[in-house]
Order: sequence, then C-alpha cells, then structure tokens
Amino acid sequence: MNISCSTLVLSFIAWLPLMAAAATPPATQDFLLDNGLKVVVREDHRSPIVTAQLWIKVGSSYEPPGQSGLSHALEHMVFKGSSKACAGEFAAILEKLGASQNAFTGTDFTVFYQTLPSARTGVAFEILADLMSTAELDAQDFTPELKVIQEERRMRVDDEITASAHERLNSIAYPASGNRTPTIGWMHDLQRMNAIQLQQWYQAWYSPGNATLVVVGDVAPERIKALAQQHFGHLERRATPVAPTPVELAAAGERSLTLHAPISSPRLIMSFNTPSLTTAQNRRSVHALRLLNALLAGSNSARIKQQLQLSEAIFTEAHSGYDAFNRGDSLLTISTQLNPDKLNDADEALARLWQVIDSLKSKAPEPAELERARNLLIANTVYAQDDLEGQAYTLGLLETIGLDWRLADQDTAELNKVTPLEIQEVAKTYLTRERLSTAKILPEKNNG
Repeated sequence: MNISCSTLVLSFIAWLPLMAAAATPPATQDFLLDNGLKVVVREDHRSPIVTAQLWIKVGSSYEPPGQSGLSHALEHMVFKGSSKACAGEFAAILEKLGASQNAFTGTDFTVFYQTLPSARTGVAFEILADLMSTAELDAQDFTPELKVIQEERRMRVDDEITASAHERLNSIAYPASGNRTPTIGWMHDLQRMNAIQLQQWYQAWYSPGNATLVVVGDVAPERIKALAQQHFGHLERRATPVAPTPVELAAAGERSLTLHAPISSPRLIMSFNTPSLTTAQNRRSVHALRLLNALLAGSNSARIKQQLQLSEAIFTEAHSGYDAFNRGDSLLTISTQLNPDKLNDADEALARLWQVIDSLKSKAPEPAELERARNLLIANTVYAQDDLEGQAYTLGLLETIGLDWRLADQDTAELNKVTPLEIQEVAKTYLTRERLSTAKILPEKNNG
C-alpha cells in the first residue's frame, strides 16, 4: 500500500492480517442494490456508534503511464463542492454531530468514510452518495489543490530518503504491472495533470457497480438496507472499464539500484516478488508467507532482529513486511539500517541477510518458533475486533480486491493449518535471487 491522504492508513496497515474468527463470528450480511452497489453490514452493538466506508475500486494500479496520481488527486477534489454542499460544509455538519470523516487512496482503492452516532447513519449515507455522484471538480479549484498535492509529495517522498528509495525500488520490483505506480503520482505527471483528466477519471470509475459500502456498528441490517436504498438507490448504473489483475513476472531476474543521500550509515532494502491471496494458485502458501515474514523480522523474537540487530548489533533497525491483500501480486520486503560502529558495508550486510534467509531454506523452523510467530499474528487480529474502523477496513479491502468478506472470519483457522515444512517450502520458492530487487542507500561521498 502506498502514500495516502490520511495518516490513518498507517494504523490500518497494523490491523492486517485479517480479523480472527471468534467462536461465533459477528453477525454480518450483504446485499446488492439494483444499480450494482454492494453493501456489507456487520453488527457491533458495544457502543452507539457506526462507521460507514465507501470503497471505490480504483487506485494507482489502475492508472495508465503518464497519468499517475489521478486517483489520489480525485480523492482530494471530491470534497471541494457538489450538488448539495460547498467546500467545507459537509465537514462542518459532521463536526456538529460529533462525527469524524476522512479519505485515503491506495494501490487498489479509494475510500471515503465517516464515524458517527448510529442514529445519524443516514447523514453519512447522504454525504457519501453525493460525493460519489455529483462532485463538481471545477478547474479553478483544481489548480490550487494540485499545488497542495505537489507539496505533499515533496514532504512525504522527495525529502524523505527512505520513502523515496521504496518508491524507486517498487518501480523495478514491479516490471510488468501498474503496482509500480506511486499512489501520490510522479512529480512530472502532477505538473501536467489537468481538470479534464480528473473529470474523465471520475466518470469512468465512480459508479455504484464499482463500489462497496461497508457499515459496521450499532445497526440493524434492515434499517441499513432501507437507508442504502433511499440514498444510493437512485444513482445510475454505469459500466466501468476493464481493469486486468496486476500479475508480475514470476522470476524477472535480480535487479538493484543505488542511491546516495546525506545519511550517516547505509540502508539496505530487499524485496522479493510474491503472490497475494488474490493471485496465488494455493492460498495456503500465502498464509505461510505471512508467517515467514513474521519469522524474519516481524517481532523482536524474529531471526533477523535477534541475530543481526539485537545480538550482533550490525543493524540499528530491521523490519520486514508482506502484504497478502492486493488485487495483484505482492512483495515481501526486508528493510535495514546499518550500525556504522559495527558494519558500514552494504554488500557485507546483504551477505549476512542471505545467511539468515538460507537458514530457513535449509531447515524448517522448530514448532515452538513457528508457534510464537503464529500467536503474534493471531493476537493482532483479535485486537482488531475492538475497532469499528478496523473491522470495516478489513471487510472493504477483501471485497475491493476481488475476494469474499467471509475470509475475514476464517483467518485464524487458515494460519493454524500452516506447518514448519510449508514455511521452508515458501522460503525456497520465493526468497530467490531471480525474484529479488535491492536498493542500497549510501552516504554521500565527501569530495572536499
């Protein structure tokens, strides 16, 4: 997942993997309006609050070359005025109700949401339906907003070397798909973007049949069905363009890049091409990859953390990440920062990382080690059930990437099925040089 307009998307990442299945899964159902809008309703009556999230199936992976950043720019612009409100009026109404609203864009989606007292659910529906159907997108509003987006890019990417390195690394790690496109857009594309492109993008993708409305909280499904029909049912059904699944080259060959920056010690990022739950022929292998990620550097007890950061101290930072929940293929990424007092050679650090990776290929992890990683993932999913927005995010994400929301209630069972030998097998299959892209960030040389 890439840059988002909302900082909340960072905490959403922590809510993945999916919610654990309780003994009795929360009461959840879905229905379809005649215009194609899918509605998913999950009851949670612990407090008189509801969150309503409208998921549009469009993000940076949909954008053609030369038009990067359109989805994110459109997310900004729909708040600038519509048939029912001028800029800022909806926000003022929600503030009076004690509600919160925001939006975020990713590789595969654009999301708008409100969290408010459940008695006011209809207000959220009216606002979301209006944003999706009658945004004005005036050129005179777009010019200053585009300046804001360009400055956002400078602050979050261009002036942040690690973010910039990840963006450049994605551009070579995804040679065959739109997953390489940065969500915020390349600066040269932002500089030539215009309001006509934005209007065309809005008309192409913002239609009921290309959206999912997710409602979680103190609600009655029949009441939600009536409100959805009232506020969304009149919207016109429209066809949307075909969006092929972003499938990558399985073994594109080893790729690398080197950047120089004003930093005190080298940083090293390794990304391996992997399938996701959407693209894998065997979904069991994806759950094994999730656990493999946890075993590598997903916690303080993980191997890279224990051996190379905490014990030998050759790294001051070591993290790994794997996103199993994409519309297309994914990456398993290891990010490190070298400790200059112990090691200042990126190539030697890379060799040490390969030693840890190869150890998982040569011998399956012990059951106790795997169980610690499994318990960590399951604990994270259980905690996610305490948050309405987190629950809605999981349900909306699954539906938007082409999966069934019911997978959310099967996640713990799937993680519990993975064996040590399956961990070893996915390490052998996916952690290979043919699937590897590497970014080295080196300190600038002093030419004085």
